[in-house]
Amino acid sequence: MAQPDSKANDEAHWAATTRLMWIHIGLWVFFGYVIHMFVVPLNKITIPILNFPLGFYMAAQGSLIAFVVMLFVFAKQQDKIDRDHGVAEDD
Repeated sequence: MAQPDSKANDEAHWAATTRLMWIHIGLWVFFGYVIHMFVVPLNKITIPILNFPLGFYMAAQGSLIAFVVMLFVFAKQQDKIDRDHGVAEDD
């Protein structure tokens, strides 16, 4: 690990943070927009236990669940990046 206050460490930290941000923005766009563009074909698939069309479920609940899960995953991944680069906030 580089020194926490070195320029190289700052640049590596920012690069990792930026990469993580872009990945999560891509996932957000996928679950927020792309899934909804395929609601009609997805409605041909039915969730067995709930008897809801998959497109309806993804538009009504699935995307929201994905967003909440993404928030927790992002926080955990960002904390790991921060700890790896010596800039983590201690509890």
